[in-house]
Order: sequence, then structure tokens, then C-alpha cells
Amino acid sequence: MIGGLGPLDFSKIGGTGMPSTPGPGTASEAADAANSFASVLSDLATRTVDTLQHAEQTSIQGIQGQADAREVVDAVMSAEQALTAAVAIRDKIVTAYMEISRMSI
Repeated sequence: MIGGLGPLDFSKIGGTGMPSTPGPGTASEAADAANSFASVLSDLATRTVDTLQHAEQTSIQGIQGQADAREVVDAVMSAEQALTAAVAIRDKIVTAYMEISRMSI
């Protein structure tokens, strides 16, 4: 036991990673997973755009003298990190798609 963490409960960990029900998943489970993945990507894109717009607004406020330099730098750095993460995720998705398209059936 690690001090301060208390006893570790491994029962909540997914176990072997195998599905709890035997056999292939149903079509509705596949559709739910696709919708979930699409919603995660949609949320990511929305948050990235919001972050970029906030950085742009803060930059304009900085030019007008309504925001100090620290606020502008923080907003721009946050936008840069969000954009870098979005591009990295896009690259991973494209790479995965290319690998899947090269698989023989």
C-alpha cells in the first residue's frame, strides 16, 4: 500500500480487456461506439475553435489596451497547445485510416 492513497481497488479496472459478453457485439453497440467517437471528435473541434477565438479576442483587446500582456500570452499559448493537439490527433486518425485501408481482406 502506498502512503496516503489507501487500499487499491483493482475490481474497477477492466480486467483482461475482453468484452463481458461472449461473441461479437451487436450493431447497436457498434453504432453507439461510432456516435461516441464522433461526439468526442466534435467536442474536441468545438473546444479548439473556442480556444482559438478566445485567443483572437484577447489579442485584439491587448492591442486596444484593454488586456495586459500576460493575458494575451496565456491565451495565445493555450490556443497554440490546442491547435497542436488537434493537428496531432488528426495525423493519428489519418495514419490509422491509411493502415486500415492497406489491410488485406
